[in-house]
Amino acid sequence: MTVSELHRYTLANGLRVVLAPDTTSPVVGVSVHYDVGFRSEPEGRTGFAHLFEHLMFQGSESLEKLAHFRHVQSSGGTFNGSTHPDYTDYFEVLPSAALERALFLEADRMRAPKITEENLKNQIDVVKEEIRLNVLNRPYGGFPWITLPPVLYKTFPNAHNGYGGFEDLEQASVADCAAFFDTYYSPANAVLTVAGDFAVDTARELVEKHFGDVPERPRPRRPSFAEPAPDSEVRADIQDKLAPVPAVAVGYRIPDPVEDMDGYITFLVLAGVLADGDGSRLQQRMVYRDQLVTDVSAGCGMFGPFEARDPDTFTVTAMYSPEVSVDTVLAALDSELEALAANPPSAQELAKVTARWAASLHKEHDRLVSRTLALGSFELLFGDPGLVYELPARISAITPEAVSAAAKALRPDSRAVLTVTPAGGAE
Repeated sequence: MTVSELHRYTLANGLRVVLAPDTTSPVVGVSVHYDVGFRSEPEGRTGFAHLFEHLMFQGSESLEKLAHFRHVQSSGGTFNGSTHPDYTDYFEVLPSAALERALFLEADRMRAPKITEENLKNQIDVVKEEIRLNVLNRPYGGFPWITLPPVLYKTFPNAHNGYGGFEDLEQASVADCAAFFDTYYSPANAVLTVAGDFAVDTARELVEKHFGDVPERPRPRRPSFAEPAPDSEVRADIQDKLAPVPAVAVGYRIPDPVEDMDGYITFLVLAGVLADGDGSRLQQRMVYRDQLVTDVSAGCGMFGPFEARDPDTFTVTAMYSPEVSVDTVLAALDSELEALAANPPSAQELAKVTARWAASLHKEHDRLVSRTLALGSFELLFGDPGLVYELPARISAITPEAVSAAAKALRPDSRAVLTVTPAGGAE
């Protein structure tokens, strides 16, 4: 696929549209990305963006509860939604003959979801159960995406728990939901993406037919979430009675992907040099040679790369033996970063990392659902869906000297260190 196969335009009501035709398989993906995520939640309403995502599946003014599920599944399709720091997405993948059905369903709930006391109470209970399952009753629950941000960041948008606290969730009202919808779920605050097997002219007509009359509302002002990086090392510890061994997450600030995408990508490559595969530097040093940790990983973003605007986070996480101190683990990490800062990786070492990244991106975007979601999120976050197709080449263009400079930027005096200590059945 090439960038020239992308068609971008905006409807009169402000909805941005990305069309990406690909006739190699008789399926079509449809997604809608709304420019609202965890970081847009008001104080006292933690978890609200995720709760609202659930409500968007509870029917509309024209369709009863579960109708969305039934219409997609009866067409042989799949669907879902997810909440991220800076956006919420909804998507369907169906046989191409069902394109209009998917467009109708997404336009229908963009126009008027069914927000009732009953639906709200029901979904609060569903979300609370999800939190119990994924966080409260699981070893290392929420580590590090919930637990590291409050150590690295100070402001509410960047530091709070995006899953939400039970008390905040229980206080959510129908009026809160209506205000949230009116503010953030306007067409002007969304991107519609259609990818797969369709004729462009037909898709344009169907998009206009179903989305063109969704009432226009102003796009909300998007605040800056910028805040200074720490000016010293910041530490915190969590006692976890379910954790079998200690864990550590180290967080650093990295370049703004909107303003400096190549700088951001450099840290992605650095993460590969450090921890991607058995031959990587941290695996060789910490797992095999010194046997300090049982597992180590590194990466950009709490959910993965390219999922947030600035500020974003570089993380290194490891599980280690109770006989090893966290300072020993950190000393090994710093030693490897210092070695990279002093001596850039060889061209051969870098080529392995960039080739692996390029291959994984090609494989990922070969899946229609991944490609549809990537095009929509890149349009929303970075204003350029074509960047999805440029990533392999831009990753391959990162130089050894740039990786060395990125390693030098990960300083001990400007990072967060979160440890998880097994509490051994303590009540």
